[in-house]
Amino acid sequence: MKPRAREILRAERLSKVFGRVSACSAISFSLREGEVLGIVGESGSGKSSLLRCLGGLLQPDAGTVWIASDDHLVDLWAMDEASREQFLPTMLSLIHQNPRDGLRLGVSAGGNIAEPLMAAGCRHYGSLRATALQWLKKVNIDGQRIDDLPEVFSGGMQQRLQIARGLATHPRLVLMDEPTSGLDVSVQAKLLDLLRRLVHELGIAVVVVTHDIGVARLLADRLMVMQGGWVIEEGLTDQVLDDPHHSYTQLLVSSVLQV
Repeated sequence: MKPRAREILRAERLSKVFGRVSACSAISFSLREGEVLGIVGESGSGKSSLLRCLGGLLQPDAGTVWIASDDHLVDLWAMDEASREQFLPTMLSLIHQNPRDGLRLGVSAGGNIAEPLMAAGCRHYGSLRATALQWLKKVNIDGQRIDDLPEVFSGGMQQRLQIARGLATHPRLVLMDEPTSGLDVSVQAKLLDLLRRLVHELGIAVVVVTHDIGVARLLADRLMVMQGGWVIEEGLTDQVLDDPHHSYTQLLVSSVLQV
């Protein structure tokens, strides 16, 4: 019998309020290695605030975020700031909507991949360059571009480079914020194929926030639909999208609601 995949992330009654606006309200879920959780909803639904709470960027007002360490789960927000800043880069990677926010534009493509590896303890130049070349190949960037600056790359290439930078240290958890937003349809399709392949190869756990139902269907194993800070529907992706129960989800799926 195949052993059950390890739990990588758990949120328990996570809540965040801005003034009178509830960005997240008592959200709970768990995520295992090799699993992709999609979070969908219109702008202002709270999905990005939730992602920031999970990624250590925004402290929740209530609830707990547990992330896998060596052989157990650790309480992210129970750590002091210094411990959290040391812990997160080794366990988690955030892929930004705008790749320019996740890259060092004045550093070469190879240098962008090498930086997080150096932070993780690798110092040998030959090994760093060889690993950078391997990752450029994985994300379909010509190895001859290793010394080029990201600012001369296309938007799709920049996003692929950001993914290589984010995954090179083999984090257990990857958080993606609208990873295909702003890209041409053909570029989106290639990027989604790449992401599916890497998730399968590396066995990582992924949370992907998107307003695009098509992206959610292609990437996510499970889906959470958010509205006004609440999770109003969740389940296996095909079940939620093929037989939505909540009226809001029905609008999302039928594209009546513009998101």
